[in-house]
Amino acid sequence: MPRVETSSYQLMKIHILNAVDLSKDAVHIYVGMAVFLITIIVWQRGRISWLSLIPVIAVATVMEALDLHDDSRSFGYLRWGASAHDLLNTVFWPTVIVLLAKLRLMR
Repeated sequence: MPRVETSSYQLMKIHILNAVDLSKDAVHIYVGMAVFLITIIVWQRGRISWLSLIPVIAVATVMEALDLHDDSRSFGYLRWGASAHDLLNTVFWPTVIVLLAKLRLMR
């Protein structure tokens, strides 16, 4: 069986997880919220809109595409369930905030 090396992306994730001492799920939530807040501050100039989710979804999709690529190399198959779980963790709270803002439950 050929030896599969850990990708640079996976090594970076390992270093981040070791440095912040948080679960992988928590890191996904924080990444999603950070991208969302940066988007609102820089791109949307303080306005919360559905467009604020585009960068969050883009970052989550890129992260999961890299994970799926590594899964394919490491395991020989794609772990769709794990990727869906991570994607949901990343976009959930930004989506809830936009929905609340649109329903005028949050300003």
